[in-house]
Amino acid sequence: MHGAEWGVIFVGLLFTGVRLAVPLLLAALGETLAEKSGVINVGIEGMILGGAMAGFTAAYATHNPWLGAGAALLAGVALAAIFSGLAVVLGADQVVVGTAINILALGLTGVFFRALPQLSGASAAAFPPLSLPFLHSAHASHSLTAQLASVFLEQNALGWLAWVLVPLSWLYLHRTRGGLRLRAVGEYPEAADGAGVRVERVRIGATLAGGALAGLAGAYLSIGYTNGFVENMSAGRGFVALAVVILGRWNPFGVAGAAFLFGLAFALQYQFQATSTRFPYQFFLALPYVLTLLALLVRSRFQSSPPAALGEAYRRG
Repeated sequence: MHGAEWGVIFVGLLFTGVRLAVPLLLAALGETLAEKSGVINVGIEGMILGGAMAGFTAAYATHNPWLGAGAALLAGVALAAIFSGLAVVLGADQVVVGTAINILALGLTGVFFRALPQLSGASAAAFPPLSLPFLHSAHASHSLTAQLASVFLEQNALGWLAWVLVPLSWLYLHRTRGGLRLRAVGEYPEAADGAGVRVERVRIGATLAGGALAGLAGAYLSIGYTNGFVENMSAGRGFVALAVVILGRWNPFGVAGAAFLFGLAFALQYQFQATSTRFPYQFFLALPYVLTLLALLVRSRFQSSPPAALGEAYRRG
């Protein structure tokens, strides 16, 4: 294989990897906010799936991807509100409630999708890539640098939103009073409560924000990366996003790097399936999830810094 062909494969791999990283990044940034407040939301898998279904249905009905994204956001918030009511307000086990949310979303989306047969195989209005003037010259150029620039800059609105949220999330967590309160609630809720911080309110707000971003992650899957919906199209990305948060050390910039790594893993999965016939395709389907386990195994051997009160219900004394 010639160098030019390898260059095309490399650029194509990056192109796919960047786009497949977006839903992981959106969901993981939302989960970072929730976990920083002390809430571990295992239910983001269901929120991604609910957002994908709601976003696709609304975009299909209205022919407007922005309304689809709004519906996806609301779907994620609605499921996060159920989670918050049970896990934060009532103090139920967060992992158990999150698992129930995943099962609920899987069942509801399956029922609605089968109840609306017109959605099967249908296409919805999708977000187009944002057209930047200099990208046209990049496509016309044979320069590898120009092609790489187009890989990272030719994104649709949801893709740009995901990457812009990385520095904004960091600034919020580390340079604002609200971020300080959120981190205090996740580290030492008793002290935060004593200082006048409403622990329950902060945790609910962080969880709802995480649900909103998980819903947008689902919208990206159905009307950003594709323009269709299939049952269980989240395909475990919520659980991968949980691993992304851990691997990224609960830091938005680290989370972005980990999301890109897993996006490349998904892209490699598709590349191997398309080019290799020696191995069963199930082997390549498992590749991103094997990487998830390996990343967590390697990460566990190094010092990590999860919020001290992560997963612990708080009751005001």
